[in-house]
Amino acid sequence: MHAAVIHAAHDVRFESVPDPVLSTGGDAIVRVAASCVCGSDLWPYRGVTETNEPRRIGHEFVGIVEEVGPDVSTIAVGDFVIAPFYDCDSTCINCRNGFSTSCLNGGWWGADDRSGAFADGGQGERVRVPHADGSLVATPGRPDDALIPHLLTLADVMGTGHHAAVSAGVGPGSTVVVVGDGAVGLCAVLASKRLGAERIVAMSRHADRQALARRFGATDVVAERGDEGVERIHELFDGVGADHVLECVGTKESMDQALRSARPGGQVGFVGVPNGGPELPMRRMFSTNVGVRGGVAPVRNYIEELLPEVLSGALEPGLVFDLELPLSDVAEAYAAMDERRAIKVLLRP
Repeated sequence: MHAAVIHAAHDVRFESVPDPVLSTGGDAIVRVAASCVCGSDLWPYRGVTETNEPRRIGHEFVGIVEEVGPDVSTIAVGDFVIAPFYDCDSTCINCRNGFSTSCLNGGWWGADDRSGAFADGGQGERVRVPHADGSLVATPGRPDDALIPHLLTLADVMGTGHHAAVSAGVGPGSTVVVVGDGAVGLCAVLASKRLGAERIVAMSRHADRQALARRFGATDVVAERGDEGVERIHELFDGVGADHVLECVGTKESMDQALRSARPGGQVGFVGVPNGGPELPMRRMFSTNVGVRGGVAPVRNYIEELLPEVLSGALEPGLVFDLELPLSDVAEAYAAMDERRAIKVLLRP
């Protein structure tokens, strides 16, 4: 089969790789119907994180089950399934407590699982899923092609935006500021609207992203950054800041923006993959009672909650995909996102 392989910074190739094989009894092989490029994939692409040797890449996919091991009981051949951006068993204490990203038996796509067998990267034609019953969620029947982009967001960005809103405590009547206008930030706007927020500010400097943020429920847009951005947020909210701020970038600057945009006693929910050394100013947090909660999003725990609204069309998070390419053009997909010519790129094998 073929899959994306990253060799070095700005060097992603579509290459022939070994076909996946069942090995543990509880695994499955999924033929990928759609995958995509994530903002966090850009860290190795840009060289922010090193790539010491060629490796498989990609962690978001949906597809059709082709084979299952003899111990698989809830997933069947022919099912259309959504895979979270990580592998989990959904039975360990951490999974049952709502944090499947800390699964005691889980792992990550594009790496060996706990048994030593390989779990393929998501940007490929097929993927071996180590814990089929735990990781995969089957849809009721085969979805229409138009639904696939929306379903794909449940593998990561929609669930991650939702986690930011949940971590920040967003609810009916909330005032919310979203820092970051990538796919996760835009989905955080959508999640805040879904949870009943009354006023939602999207911090964005790009007209196309501003327009989508408004479609998702943003009531205001602030283009300023740094001190000017904080001042503008305070002007919008009685001179003190918003109830809830969602940090969806992962840099020192974005976390500073988020903390200073929250009112005293407010809450920051953060889901941006930390890069650039974000730090928490404990003295400021102590004096303002601003709380911080979040981290890597346990999206598997949210799929069943969000899926019915995606299937019904009530939620359309797949609108974040503004470019679709064949998987064979994966190098162009990375370049388009790196150069901000696309918000998020959908890949079809």
